[in-house]
Amino acid sequence: MDSGRRRFLGRYGGVAAAVAASLALPPGTAQADEARPDTGPVLGARPGPHPGTGHERFMWLAVEQARRNPRWPFGAVIVHTRTGEVLGRGVNTGDDSPLLHGEVVAMNDYVRRQGNQGWADTTLYTTGEPCSMCMSAMAWANLRRVVWASSIDEIRRTDIIQIDLTAHQVAASARSFYTPELLLGGVLADHTNHLFREAQRLRERFPDERRRER
Repeated sequence: MDSGRRRFLGRYGGVAAAVAASLALPPGTAQADEARPDTGPVLGARPGPHPGTGHERFMWLAVEQARRNPRWPFGAVIVHTRTGEVLGRGVNTGDDSPLLHGEVVAMNDYVRRQGNQGWADTTLYTTGEPCSMCMSAMAWANLRRVVWASSIDEIRRTDIIQIDLTAHQVAASARSFYTPELLLGGVLADHTNHLFREAQRLRERFPDERRRER
């Protein structure tokens, strides 16, 4: 190797390697300095290092959970708002119990791993807007930050029955004891809307013996 090439690699080789590594990251993963949810601007919260990117990164993790149940793709993850550590995961397992929506499964997983504590320091990401049952559970837990992708109206369009109450309406009804910091919908909704439409086609092609609600 000639001396000019050695000088070039010595000066720029590390930079090139770092760029290549970042481009190789699959969707939904984050390097250490990007691994926190986007936190601002909400009630004085400090924005993360890359505002506007955190929510999508963590929603991809919820999508990964949703893909475990392609007929009913409701997936959720709970992450520590400051560090981005994943503290709970879940996917709809309604065949086992009508209570086991993706958010509830993720909350149960969180309790198994963390105990029934620390909810106010977390953010829950879910592929579908929480139903009244799930949003009520979050209010009781004081889980103050909730981010979803597809809206209840979009989910209803794919022949999944829904109680006609939005997450915002449920939270407002609990205002005497619950003050959310963030209720945000529509993150990666184009992707999850497609996911729910594909699930509808799958159910129509291979129908269940019974019609199941969300």
